Amino acid sequence: MAEEVVLPIPNLELPQAHFTLTQPQLGHLHQDALKVLLQGIEKDQVAPYYRALIALQHPPTSPSSPVSPTTPRQQIPLPEDNALLERMDAANSEELKKLDERLEEAQKTEGESEIGDALRARANYLTRIGDKEKSVAAQEMAFEKTPGVGSRIDIVLTLVRIGFFFGDHVLISKNLTRAEELIEKGGDWDRRNRLKVYQGLHSLSIRQFKPACDLFVDALSTFTATELLNYNDFVALTMIAGALTLKRPDLKKKIISAPEVIQVIQELPILADLTKSLYDCVYDKFFVALARLEQTHLIPSRVLNPHARYYVREMRILAYAQLLESYRSLTLESLATAFGVSVAFMDNELSRFIALGRLNCTIDRVHGVVETNRPSAKNAQYETVIRQGDILLNSVQKLSKVLY
Repeated sequence: MAEEVVLPIPNLELPQAHFTLTQPQLGHLHQDALKVLLQGIEKDQVAPYYRALIALQHPPTSPSSPVSPTTPRQQIPLPEDNALLERMDAANSEELKKLDERLEEAQKTEGESEIGDALRARANYLTRIGDKEKSVAAQEMAFEKTPGVGSRIDIVLTLVRIGFFFGDHVLISKNLTRAEELIEKGGDWDRRNRLKVYQGLHSLSIRQFKPACDLFVDALSTFTATELLNYNDFVALTMIAGALTLKRPDLKKKIISAPEVIQVIQELPILADLTKSLYDCVYDKFFVALARLEQTHLIPSRVLNPHARYYVREMRILAYAQLLESYRSLTLESLATAFGVSVAFMDNELSRFIALGRLNCTIDRVHGVVETNRPSAKNAQYETVIRQGDILLNSVQKLSKVLY
């Protein structure tokens, strides 16, 4: 087990709430998000973060310092409470003064262990209040003065959470690599499993659903990373990734029948409908569940929102392919009925995906029939060998130039 309780800092509910406020299509969630954000700001006294959010509402207009087009704009203004900001600034200054005095005393009269504790306490407070630059610098200083591998892993994972808090993928990637290296030097089973969840969440954020699924499934029975995700959210993300990337028997074994999923499935009815209807080939219910999933889990999620359209498209292709592979031919009308859509919609959908090379079938519009084209396994193997052979030859040629 980990040597210490892992603090849930920074509070990742705050950037999620702020993200919700920036999305016009989530207007029905704005009031609740604003409440969560304001309560979290006051509870953790996050003066630096609050000041940064207010600054986003007043972007510079000078040509020399334009606002990035990717910077989200709030749809509902965050109240500018100067009195609150002053109180939080005063509380931050007072607490940092105490932590600095504690550190100074440890440096004068105590040993390396006490100095490390004081540095970590100061770094964690800066992390809690959302001061990115100072917290990263303080965590790095604490890392240098901390001898234990386990404690160093905890510091690096805190840096990863800072990256998630501020949406800094460079900081996340850098410290996930560091954490993996430290784990290999002597991380315990708890930290190994927590790292899988961190890696899986990062994989989701960069649209790598298959690695995310594999990592989440591995950590499903040993999940302890509550400082990053609550358990229900973790199971939901596991199901979302698994529905897209697992083969049908594995979807049943690793997701639908998993005890950890069954334990909370009643609290995730949309995902229950999605996975069960996909596995049972009830495609009209699957389409309804997919549409609801997009509105309730994908678009509102800070992590999944950029990939919502991609995910929905890939899931539709998966369902079409799953049905078509069972038949040599089907009428457009029967396909449309199976998915609960119009014939015109089905015709347009299949035409688009066939043109993109995503479905192995053709449409006979005269007779209204879809005929499947199962690619030869031998041809596929031949193409794979040729492609890999070309890569090998190119590598050999490059190596020969270096050697000779």
